[in-house]
Amino acid sequence: MTLKGIFNWIVGIPIAVVGIGFAVANRQWVTISFDPINRVHPFATVDMPLWALFFCGVFIGIFAGWYVAWRGNAKYRRATREAKIEMIRAQQQHERDKRELQAHAPALRPD
Repeated sequence: MTLKGIFNWIVGIPIAVVGIGFAVANRQWVTISFDPINRVHPFATVDMPLWALFFCGVFIGIFAGWYVAWRGNAKYRRATREAKIEMIRAQQQHERDKRELQAHAPALRPD
């Protein structure tokens, strides 16, 4: 096992224990309202356990962070793709020039 694997276990097990403890301690159901106008009879509500709300928030946060990072790196992915295409073109041009030089080499040789 590598040092990184050991570190992941040392950090991961306490986080898992805290997460499971949180889920067990917060089993009560809560009503989530999506209507900021009417508090008495809201338009849209969802009933869910408090722990599920927490983990949904964590999941949404992870997904949002991944998306922002992915969009932020778009210019680098585009530049890499363009550089790769340019490198392939340069290699193809080099091969064409090399074949052309080999074809004309006997004519250039002094006798």
